Amino acid sequence: MARFTSGVHRLLTERIIGAAIEVHRELGPGLLESAYEKCLCYELRSSGIPFRSQVRLPLVYKGATIDAFGYRLDLLIDDLVIVEVKAVDRLIMIHKAQMLTYLQQTGARVGLVLNFNAAVLRDGIVRISL
Repeated sequence: MARFTSGVHRLLTERIIGAAIEVHRELGPGLLESAYEKCLCYELRSSGIPFRSQVRLPLVYKGATIDAFGYRLDLLIDDLVIVEVKAVDRLIMIHKAQMLTYLQQTGARVGLVLNFNAAVLRDGIVRISL
């Protein structure tokens, strides 16, 4: 599924993952997704990484906007990378499918699904690119 993405995407995802690892190092697993998301926002802001949180994404069907606020992206980093924050026992296909949908709907090329409930965060990271 992973295809070539620019060096900008690679460097940005490395910085995002570094910030996420710092959050996981401080908090560990077991909290709500909203707590991890807020702390990740703190780390991103502290690192000077531009982002928007809870970005509304309309549902478009056959070229028509069906629902003006169909979805919400957890984080959109520098208008290049979508980040979905999870705190689940394990990531399953629906989490990856959700990210693929977000990438297709936005035109973004790279997404990260971060599962903060993993014992070691690197085991809870899925990178998806179009």
